[in-house]
Parts: sequence; structure tokens; C-alpha cells
Amino acid sequence: MPDLTRDHIVRLAQLAHLQLTQQELDRVAQELEVILNSVARVQEVATDQVAATSHPIALDNVFRDDVIRGVLSQDQALANAPDAEVGQFKIPAILEADDAR
Repeated sequence: MPDLTRDHIVRLAQLAHLQLTQQELDRVAQELEVILNSVARVQEVATDQVAATSHPIALDNVFRDDVIRGVLSQDQALANAPDAEVGQFKIPAILEADDAR
């Protein structure tokens, strides 16, 4: 574990623009020590025989091929529309003309 001094913690707090009390500095020091010890333990794992991967389990494509079926005509698609114009759904305007950008 790297030596983490109180000065290091104070400097980190300053860099993060944090104003910590002495009690908060003590708590943060303890929490950072636990975190750094955990990271050090993970780094001890022998990984020489383990290939680098992005996922622990191989991923397979589970998608099916696209099949075109049951296509609606334009008239069928618009049949139940509350309002249609020139072969398109017509909806109420939600922006004023000068709001459009």
C-alpha cells in the first residue's frame, strides 16, 4: 500500500476545493486506507495466465434475422389516425413559429 499521509489528504482536498474539518480528514483517511488496501489486494492476483477480455463470458449475438411480414399500407396505417394530411399523421403544433430553431 502506498503511504498516504495526512498532508496528501489535505492536498487532495484542496485540489478538489473541499473544506474538510479535522474530524472529516480523519474519516477520509480511514476510508482511503481501506480503498487503497483493497486495490493492493486486487493487484496481487496472478494474472499472467489470464487473457485480457472486455467481458468475463463470451458474448453471442442473440438477434434473429429481420423478416418482412404483415406490412401495412399507408392508408391502413392512417386509418385510425385522429387527423392526417398528405399521407402523413397530422399532430397539433407544440412550438410557436418563432420558437422553432
